[in-house]
Amino acid sequence: MKNNKNQAYWKTNLKYLAILLSIWFLVSFIFGIILVDELNTIRMGGFKLGFWFAQQGSIYVFVLLIFIYIRLMNKLDKKYNLDK
Repeated sequence: MKNNKNQAYWKTNLKYLAILLSIWFLVSFIFGIILVDELNTIRMGGFKLGFWFAQQGSIYVFVLLIFIYIRLMNKLDKKYNLDK
């Protein structure tokens, strides 16, 4: 039973990692490099949106994703009684 519990814990952890890393890839690579020209037609705070994603947006999103991961893992640890 403990082995099933561990497998479920790690399966959920890997799912969280895959989702969060996919978001980071989308923001940093797709928005910051691939779609930069299309996004530059939109302005945000006086700056072109593609430029913003390439220079600052991906960093902000990465830091936000770290805090989201911490929150998700704290919840997961509590669910599996690993928060001690």
